Amino acid sequence: MSVDPAHSLADSFDLENTLFHGTTYDPVKVAERLFVQEVNINRELKRHWKDISTYITSVLRTTGLSGVEAEEMAIFPGMEEMSAMMYVNQYRKAGDFDVIILDCAPTAESLRFISLPATLDWYMKHVFGFQRSLLKAARPVLNRLSPAELPPDSYFRNVQELFQKVEGIDTVLEDPQLTSVRLVTNAEKMVLRETQRAFVYFTLHGLTVDHIIVNRLLPESVQDSFFAGWHASQRGTLAEIIRYFDPVPTKQVPLFAQEVLGYERLQGMAQQLYGPVEDPSAVTRDTPPFSFVREADHYEVRIQMPFAVKGEVGLFKKNDELVVEVGTIRRHIGLPTTMTSLMPVKARLNERMLVVEMKEPA
Repeated sequence: MSVDPAHSLADSFDLENTLFHGTTYDPVKVAERLFVQEVNINRELKRHWKDISTYITSVLRTTGLSGVEAEEMAIFPGMEEMSAMMYVNQYRKAGDFDVIILDCAPTAESLRFISLPATLDWYMKHVFGFQRSLLKAARPVLNRLSPAELPPDSYFRNVQELFQKVEGIDTVLEDPQLTSVRLVTNAEKMVLRETQRAFVYFTLHGLTVDHIIVNRLLPESVQDSFFAGWHASQRGTLAEIIRYFDPVPTKQVPLFAQEVLGYERLQGMAQQLYGPVEDPSAVTRDTPPFSFVREADHYEVRIQMPFAVKGEVGLFKKNDELVVEVGTIRRHIGLPTTMTSLMPVKARLNERMLVVEMKEPA
């Protein structure tokens, strides 16, 4: 399933289709026990977001936007990713497929995808009920004063129904026995840096990375002098990748003589990656990204943090959560009941791991 707005999944399989792949909005069989799907937000608006998009469109029209412009503006960030999560939850509960593979977008969009369950859960717990009750009581008066009509109760029902359809998906994503992340990178410095950031972001959101795949490596058989610099550069960057991500295993894919397009060539790449015996769907690393440990006189929260440095990490306690900030990302980690009254007293980066000591307040 593609959750990348660019939607090149059908292109990868070289499906005979229109430019925008209208037939892949629902699962399409491309081989025995293999289906592809590309989530289309315009269709999902009609299926799942009708009341929400209708209200937002009506508000935007009051600003002078035409009907078509208002409908386009009513597609806000996160709708497509949320629709994909609904399908994953639906397929998982129904047992429709043995394995679900998500073809994710580059780092920024993928980060939004994995952070959505936590964001929606926080909104439903802390804001939704209060906001709905307040507007229900005040709507008759405020609608006479406001230049735009306030959201009707059908809007809130739609939000609640959407939440129920994705409820529990965060537990699935964070279970290392069920879900793994495989980061695809190139042996180039700039791409490596982005992959390192992605590793930290996924880890901080509780997902386990079980493979790093280095793509498009120049074969040693290519000995043209023009590529001599590229060979040296790739060898050096590949060594860094293996060292940086250890103990996460690294797999390598060469630059093929032809574009990897269509089912047969994709099978050839799969053979290169996994060989005839290895199960590509097997989760090979089930170490959780963070854990809670009891020591002699204190508790510890241990978070994998292989690339962070001391000055980039911030943390504080808020209610029953430990809030960790790394760079531009902030993650709320829910604490076990036995630790909710404790406060962070000390933190250290120790062998690629952030260790936060928690004690009773003095």
